[in-house]
Amino acid sequence: MTTSSTPQWTAPPHPEWLSTVNREGSYLNLEAVVPLDNVSLLNEACQATGLNDFGDDLWREPFGVLVKSLQEEAQLTLMGRLMARNDIILWLSTRLQVTETLKKHPEILHETISAPMVIVGLPRSGTSILYELLSQDPEVGVPMMWEALQPCPPPQQETYSTDPRIGHAHRLFTQWNRVAPDFASMHEMRGDIPSECGLLMASTFISDHIASLHQTPSYSSWCMQADFQPVYEYHKKILQILQWKNPRKRWLLKAPEHQVHLDILLQVYPDARIVQTHRDPIKCMASTTSLMGTLYSMRTDQPFNAELFANIIMGAATAQRLEHVIAQREQGIVPDANIADSRYQDLMDDPLKCISNLYAHFKMTLSEQAKKRMQDYLQGKPKGKFGRHAYEVDEHRARDRSLFKRYQERYNVPDEL
Repeated sequence: MTTSSTPQWTAPPHPEWLSTVNREGSYLNLEAVVPLDNVSLLNEACQATGLNDFGDDLWREPFGVLVKSLQEEAQLTLMGRLMARNDIILWLSTRLQVTETLKKHPEILHETISAPMVIVGLPRSGTSILYELLSQDPEVGVPMMWEALQPCPPPQQETYSTDPRIGHAHRLFTQWNRVAPDFASMHEMRGDIPSECGLLMASTFISDHIASLHQTPSYSSWCMQADFQPVYEYHKKILQILQWKNPRKRWLLKAPEHQVHLDILLQVYPDARIVQTHRDPIKCMASTTSLMGTLYSMRTDQPFNAELFANIIMGAATAQRLEHVIAQREQGIVPDANIADSRYQDLMDDPLKCISNLYAHFKMTLSEQAKKRMQDYLQGKPKGKFGRHAYEVDEHRARDRSLFKRYQERYNVPDEL
C-alpha cells in the first residue's frame, strides 16, 4: 500500500533505440566490456591526461564507495555503464588537471572571490528560472556547463565563446534528452547554459550531482555523513581557475543542495549573498520525484527508490531540511544581511519586481541594461518552450501538509494544490 513516506513513480518507456541497445547489451559480459573498477578508471584518466598527481587524498574514500556502489547496487544497463564510466573518467581527469594547473600557477589561489550570490532552495521551487534571469545582468559571471565539466586549461577571455569544450559538453549533456526525451520538458540541458555547483564539486567525489545520476544507496548514505568543508574549498579553487584568465566581476551560483550546508558555505564565502527560494513543498516534492526518477531511468531499469532523496522527496525529511534553515537564521548562523527570500509566486507574478527586491536587500544596483536583458530573456523563453512537465501529486502527499505549517506561515508560502 502506498504511504505518504514512500512516493510512487513509474518510469516512461525507453526510446526504441535505447531499449534495443540495452537488451543486446544484457547478453554481454558488461563488467568486462565496460569496466567500472578503481584500477581501470584511474589508469584511463592518467593515460588520457598524461598526469598522475591527484592532489590530496580526501577524494579517494568517496571514489571507492561510489565505484563499489555502482557495481553492487546500481544495476546499470549497457548505456548506464557507458555513461557512468565516461563521467568518472572526466571527473578524475579534471582533478588531475586542476592539481597540475595549481602546481604550475599557485598565483591562481590569490584570486579573490568577492560576495558571490548563491541561489538555494528546494528543487523545483524556482531556482532555475531565477538563476537564468539573474545571469542576464552584465555584471554577473556564471560557471557555464562546459567549463564546470572541464575547467582546465583555464578558459581565456579571447576564446571564451568559441572554446571547443563547448561543443563537447553540448553533445554530452543533450544526450540526456536523447536517452530520456521527457527530460527536456523538466530541465534544459546544453553545453552553453549556466551550471549548478554540483558539477563543480564532482571531482571531489562528494556531490549531489553524482548522487542524482544513479541508484547508489551506499554512496548516498556516505555523502550524508561527509565533511563538506574541503568540498567547498575545492569549489572555490575551481572558481579561481575559471576567473583567472577570464575575469568575472561578481559570481552568480546555484544549487538546491547548498540549502543543507549554509554554515559551511559562509565559512568559505563569508560575504555570500544567499537567495532562498520558496514554493509549496508538496508541489516541489511531486515535481522532484518525477525529475529524479527520470534521471535514474536513463541508466537503470530497476524501480525508483525515493528514499535516496528523502530530504527533497519525502515529507518528514523535507520539512526537517526547511526547519533547519529557519533555526540557523534564528540563531544567527546565517545572518539576515547574508540572506534574502524569493517566493515562487512573486517571481511568476512580477519577475522584475521580485529581482529588484533582492537587489535592494543586498544594497545592490539593478541597472537599466540588466532589466532590459532580463525582459528580453523572458520574452524569448515562454513557459513550456520544451514541452510541459506533466506529473501527478500523489493523494497521500496531502497528509504531509501539516509538516510544513511553520515553514509556510513564516515565509507566507501559499498552497498550490
